[in-house]
Amino acid sequence: MGEFLMYLAIILVGGVLVWKGSDLLESSAEQLSAYYGLPAVVHGTIVIAVGSSFPELSSTVLATLLHGEFELGMSTVVGSAIFNILVIPGLSGLASKNGLATDRDLVFRDAQFYITSVAVLIITFCLAVVYHPQPNTPLTGFITPWLAIVPLALYGLYIFIQAQEVKDAKQPRDKSVNPVKAWAVLILSLVLIVGGVEGLVSSAIFLGDYFHTPSFLWGILVIATVTSIPDAIISVRLARKGDGVASLGNVLGSNIFDLLVAIPLGIIIVGTPVLVDLEVAVPLFAVLTMATILLFVSMRLRLGLSRMESWVLLTAYGVFTLWIILETLGYLNFLPDNTA
Repeated sequence: MGEFLMYLAIILVGGVLVWKGSDLLESSAEQLSAYYGLPAVVHGTIVIAVGSSFPELSSTVLATLLHGEFELGMSTVVGSAIFNILVIPGLSGLASKNGLATDRDLVFRDAQFYITSVAVLIITFCLAVVYHPQPNTPLTGFITPWLAIVPLALYGLYIFIQAQEVKDAKQPRDKSVNPVKAWAVLILSLVLIVGGVEGLVSSAIFLGDYFHTPSFLWGILVIATVTSIPDAIISVRLARKGDGVASLGNVLGSNIFDLLVAIPLGIIIVGTPVLVDLEVAVPLFAVLTMATILLFVSMRLRLGLSRMESWVLLTAYGVFTLWIILETLGYLNFLPDNTA
């Protein structure tokens, strides 16, 4: 019991470290973008996306490199993506005074590119099973660092498409920013995030062993929720200011980064082939796909989110949470037991 309470405390401390580190990272990254005169699209799709998604990237790298649990890192990223798609727009829609407005560019460019990102990552997993299967084990295969380049290349295309719209823009540099201080704060924030995420990953593995459940089931709810807090804070703040496009754009941009960069970059950093099990991956990505379609339809109907649609999104996440809890307790078995 004492060890159980200790790991609960580690989760709380880890969550605080991730939250504080992400807050420092966001502020320092904004200062550096202003100092170097980065265009808004670069700041939004690269700087802010990397900043708010760094906890997810850390979870993938640490879970795989230190604990040999790629599925825990993957489930954290997918769980975070589901949280981002359902909970953050729902909270942002309720936080805005007159509903969360968006525009056609966000719906027909970023949202559809995000749907493509989900499909490409699933295809990458399937290619691993087809060309690098694990002997005598169906529906499992190894994602090699070379294969992980496929989703990364698609993210490069995303940046290229975004950059084309502002290629002639010339942003003034803010000389009032102290770059040395900003870089120091940025490095400190990364250290805090990595330390916090390692505590969360270790706790998820312990809880999985303690309750005799797959550790990734804890990662998909506990770690994913904690690592998504920075995105939630940013989007809700923007929604309260009436900037629905930026609020929803942060969600889509962060999820595109999570799927196309966090998972494959973690594999590349580890440097060795990583085993993926389609029996685990496909059900999770099916839920993510349905959540994505629900958000896309809600955004497209009125080019925004009403309060009613916001409640629908939050209810859908409640159903997802109930499913994961029932899986953990053994009442459902859509996710195989061989992941334990």
